[in-house]
Amino acid sequence: MKSHISFVKVRYAETDQMGVVHHGNYAQYFEIARIDWLQQFGVSYKSLEKSGIMLPVYEMGIKFLKPAYFDDNLEIVTHLKAIPNVKIEFEYEVFNRAKDLLTKASTTLVFMNAETRKPIACPEFILNKLKD
Repeated sequence: MKSHISFVKVRYAETDQMGVVHHGNYAQYFEIARIDWLQQFGVSYKSLEKSGIMLPVYEMGIKFLKPAYFDDNLEIVTHLKAIPNVKIEFEYEVFNRAKDLLTKASTTLVFMNAETRKPIACPEFILNKLKD
């Protein structure tokens, strides 16, 4: 399936007293990676929202294998798990500069009509971009 690599530099405010990235920051890292993933196909998250489509997170799972630290340059590899329908599923791998696998995760998001707040099918234009 389609993959993309994003990069995040760990800021001091994202770490705890042990100097380790606080687990709550990973949701933001994955959001950055998803937005980058969409942009590689010419899809702007902002334009999705303007057209009345939202993508709320339905489910998230994370395995912390090794810690990330302040000033680390993280590489986040985002994989599309399957062709989307009403939901879109991603898997992530987070690596440090030494290419150590730090974290594995997955998210499931649902395509939603912003007005009705009801699930909808993946927009055809996204499906078409995935076929290219």
